[in-house]
Amino acid sequence: MTATTTTGPGHGPADGDGAAPARAVVVGGGLAGITAALELADAGVRVTLLEGRPRLGGLAFSFRRGDLTIDNGQHVYLRCCTAYSSFLDRIDALHLAPLQDRLDVPVLDVGHPSGKPRLGRLRRTALPVPLHLAKSLATYPHLSLAERAAVGRAALALRGLDPQDPALDGTDFGGWLRRKGQSDRTVEALWDLIGVATLNATAGESSLGLATMVFKTALLTDPGAADIGWAHVPLGELHDTRARAALEAAGVRTLLRTRATGIARAADGTWQVGAETGPGTAERLTAETVVLAVPQRETHALLPDGALDEPGRLLEIGTAPILNLHVVYDRKVLRQPFFAALGSPVQWVFDRTESSGLAARGEGGQYLAVSQSAAQDDIERPVAELRARYLPELERLLPAARGAGVRDFFVTRERTATFAPTPGVGRLRPAARTNTPGLYLAGAWTATGWPATMEGAVRSGVHAAGAALSELGRPHVSPLREAV
Repeated sequence: MTATTTTGPGHGPADGDGAAPARAVVVGGGLAGITAALELADAGVRVTLLEGRPRLGGLAFSFRRGDLTIDNGQHVYLRCCTAYSSFLDRIDALHLAPLQDRLDVPVLDVGHPSGKPRLGRLRRTALPVPLHLAKSLATYPHLSLAERAAVGRAALALRGLDPQDPALDGTDFGGWLRRKGQSDRTVEALWDLIGVATLNATAGESSLGLATMVFKTALLTDPGAADIGWAHVPLGELHDTRARAALEAAGVRTLLRTRATGIARAADGTWQVGAETGPGTAERLTAETVVLAVPQRETHALLPDGALDEPGRLLEIGTAPILNLHVVYDRKVLRQPFFAALGSPVQWVFDRTESSGLAARGEGGQYLAVSQSAAQDDIERPVAELRARYLPELERLLPAARGAGVRDFFVTRERTATFAPTPGVGRLRPAARTNTPGLYLAGAWTATGWPATMEGAVRSGVHAAGAALSELGRPHVSPLREAV
């Protein structure tokens, strides 16, 4: 790691000529903002990080419910998410979110005539691409022989596409799949099984450019690229506790419960950032660099005139919801760490018994988190309706859940969890650098080339910091930059 000598919180070293160090204000304490702040501080910039919430982590956080620690939603990453892995390493947390040795996804189907759960698996071998998935595809029971052969042909066609091609951005993935001979069942049992979880949209609502990026990177580059990793501790331990410790060690001044009220460029070229923690608590920060690492609508409200050629485009970037259902049973009902479902409204189910602290209570039972992406149809349903809809579905999928007592059932909703990856969204996503010197943008919704993932958020922070350091005339040398 790049080391930086500090003289106290928020005070980096002086420049080589004895002048005061450059100053930066990062607005937003999600993964993008944390990353940008660390990258700038590691390069010797004096950084102040503003976050309106009482914690860091953005939309990947934890909270307490009784004696349990609950993640607001299930978040995973893949081996190809090199920037996020490097971020975890930077905050000394990589060991807390291990990856599978090899991709292995149990897929339960309850939609066939027998009504009994039928298990299939998507897993890889050590063979080179594309042979690493050949055995799994050849034996995947949820598709016919003809459908499996058609998948192989579509995958080869996808491998030849360039995700940066502007024509792909304006094309919908679902239409392209149909033209490549993919049946409705194939889309449901394979393409959407993966795509909905990574893109937060069905194939018909997704840009072909973003879908190409996801499937090429994860499945058609390196054999291990799609191996899945997830936090074995609460997300707050990673993105708040350990991130805050890393920021403090780097000399970043972190102000929680503090929101930016406005930014303006002074006559001397510096930036004036208004901040407040409540009525009558205004503070004005002066800096040479400002990074806005907040959602697109909040960014639009803070942008000064002329910073972007068409700032209204930010408001055209749609959002998509994610719903998470949390069920605490009085007994163990799932033996696997997770599974995906077909023939059911249930999408992905994860065992969170250990990470929540339930196991440590010694009372038995199991806590399952049901992660529902592209949840437009369910996001506003009352809890009682969701309970009546999903508990019977879990019993269909998990026979051991039949007759099990439900100790707790609750819901977390992120109505604007991600930007919507609709066709044409690529032309709306801005780069890190704005028209105004010293002002940069970060966030998974910016032009990272990735969908709205933790990887995309970290990459955006690296991009913003790199652009800022280039303008300041400072080298940008860090493991995160190398990972991007």
